[in-house]
Amino acid sequence: MGSRPYGRRLAWGAAALLVAGIAVPAAASASASQSDGGSPNETATSALAAGHGPKKAKNVILLIGDGMGDSEITLARDYTVGAAGRLNMDTFPLTGAYTTYSVDRNGKPDYVTDSAASGTGWATGHKTVNGRISKTPGTDKPMTTILELAQKNGLATGSVTTAELTDATPAVLASHATDRSCQGPADMKACPNDTIAKGGPGSIAEQSVNHKVDVLLGGGKARFDQKITEGPYRGMTVTDQAKKLGYQVVTDDRSLSGVKGDKPVLGLFAPGNVPVEWTGKAAAVGGTDPQRCVTSNPERTAGTPSLEAQTRKAIQLLEAKQKGGSKKADKADRKNGFFLQVEGASIDKRDHAADPCGQIGETASFDRAVKAARDYAATHPDTLVVTTADHGHSSQIVPLEATPPGLSSTLVTNEGRQLKVNYSTNTPGKSQEHTGTQVRIAAQGPQAERVLGVTDQTQLFTTIRTALSLR
Repeated sequence: MGSRPYGRRLAWGAAALLVAGIAVPAAASASASQSDGGSPNETATSALAAGHGPKKAKNVILLIGDGMGDSEITLARDYTVGAAGRLNMDTFPLTGAYTTYSVDRNGKPDYVTDSAASGTGWATGHKTVNGRISKTPGTDKPMTTILELAQKNGLATGSVTTAELTDATPAVLASHATDRSCQGPADMKACPNDTIAKGGPGSIAEQSVNHKVDVLLGGGKARFDQKITEGPYRGMTVTDQAKKLGYQVVTDDRSLSGVKGDKPVLGLFAPGNVPVEWTGKAAAVGGTDPQRCVTSNPERTAGTPSLEAQTRKAIQLLEAKQKGGSKKADKADRKNGFFLQVEGASIDKRDHAADPCGQIGETASFDRAVKAARDYAATHPDTLVVTTADHGHSSQIVPLEATPPGLSSTLVTNEGRQLKVNYSTNTPGKSQEHTGTQVRIAAQGPQAERVLGVTDQTQLFTTIRTALSLR
């Protein structure tokens, strides 16, 4: 949950604090009881919303820090801005927490989710089994996503990630797959019924471009360079398919900066996941010598746009689309807004690898993307901005004198102090694991009060749908 700098407050006092622009602790907010399974208590939220700007959002920017639990946020804060400092994501006016569990095929709780099931939760409003992409847990049927609803209602749509564009979190928006591994035409082994030959929609890459999402930016070029073997685009690569569908394809920051919003944009900035920004020694059994992180990575190719730059460009492109983009654009685009999801994916990936420097650097990078979204919202108050995580992860800050049984590393922070981080969710040598903890959710703008208290990530779907009045 969010921090509690002001102690407990009564709910009647929260509205006054909101008007004053002061952060309200989650404990002081709306009742945890749910009247409709999709929103906090209406009386409390209406009181909190009073005088708090527009009730309806024109735009929504959803920022997902993959694996970014409270420990990961605290680690990045301590290292970069100090224990008493605050990140951009720390200063939202409204903060709560949500639960992240997935389910088994019978709908019973599975207490530790993966990114596919958790993403499906906020993308569709329904829980599913680990590994599944926006399909039901028992019957394996497609479920309508928030992006599909946004498109149906005439909004421009976008997805930005530091992972492959076919990875689980971006995939949940514009594809439906039995298994998250079915990323390209050559990766369909686990999804026989999703193949085009069986009347299915094809791989995640094929579905993403077929959906005509206006802006797709991230890694995964190798998936899109796979050959299509079935259907009307047989013999082409998915990139060729995208071009056939009108996409402008860009591969570096220079070409990205030059594109305009009159046609959809596909940005592919790495063969796989986009290389991380920071490097350092991974955690080790018995710990490491005190280290400073290296704020560069030789594997990160020159011309790779930062997540912040991609976020700012995506907003620009989507705004151009909503204003018409070109004279021939549908007039509906001129008045409708946009939905954009931005993922800092490798917070999770470096957590799995017990790599504290890579993890901190990606959290800091994600925080700059949060700032980009909030900068836009500052001049567009009809924009709902939400930042959260899909699940918790393994890093823990422990005392310097601790001798944890797993992997650990000692860092020298920007304050000149030593900090020990421990990874012990799996045997050394194996990938560290997700955890089943609740995670932070924070928001500003129309309907932001709906994140208060302890909710579930499926209710984020309802928050976005309500804010945008999607039918």
